[in-house]
Amino acid sequence: MPLELAFSEFGQGEPLAILHGLFGSGRNWATIAKRLGESRRVLALDLRNHGSSPWADDMGYAQMAEDVTAIFATQGIEATDLIGHSMGGRTAMVLALTRPQLVRKLVVVDIPPAASSRGHLSYVRAMRGLDLGQVTRRKEADDLLAEAVPDVATRMFLLQNLVPEENRGLRWRINLAAIESAMDDLTDFPHFGSDARFEGPTLFVTGAKSDYVRPEHRPEIERLFPNARTVEIADAGHWVHAEQPESFLDAVSTFLDEPNQGTAAGG
Repeated sequence: MPLELAFSEFGQGEPLAILHGLFGSGRNWATIAKRLGESRRVLALDLRNHGSSPWADDMGYAQMAEDVTAIFATQGIEATDLIGHSMGGRTAMVLALTRPQLVRKLVVVDIPPAASSRGHLSYVRAMRGLDLGQVTRRKEADDLLAEAVPDVATRMFLLQNLVPEENRGLRWRINLAAIESAMDDLTDFPHFGSDARFEGPTLFVTGAKSDYVRPEHRPEIERLFPNARTVEIADAGHWVHAEQPESFLDAVSTFLDEPNQGTAAGG
């Protein structure tokens, strides 16, 4: 059964939905969403087990795509442009491949339609290993995570999920247990047969410093998304939109503003 996802809304006009990556939330996309919301109605969603959305034990891409589909229905969205980063990019691809009539244009940010070796399981275990009963401030949690997560920017990103709980100190707002259990599925991509494809306009945005999307992924991208093209953002890693927001916005806005030669794609 689909979950009722939380979301933030910006602007008015033609719809655009944004799906964040693992450990993220719609709020991470607020700056981008506000800018894109100058000319369209933007929904920045919290996927299940993230942000302010409900928790559930199941966390496959089919279930997450169903959640997003349900939000479109409740919001009166018959078809929309769709942006997804990392885990959200895989969710967006699954939605486009299974319900192509819902997607006008698709933007996939630094993730291929293939398995990846990085599941960040060590991050999840380090976060779960914190004794929150002994932590009163985020800085204390930062110090305790430093050995397991040595990169400061990554720690800051993860610790955005540590929030106050009324009269009870701090709590994780993401479902770490479910994420850990689902990690094998989250680092994989579902298999789609020879008849599966999304024929609508598709843009893969990659970071020049990232190796998530590699040359060997090109044949599968072309098979599933025959009208795809790729733009590489200089001086950006996996979090392209956060590291180079202006270049990201330029590339995505140019793509979204191009005339669409058809309606939502058939598969």
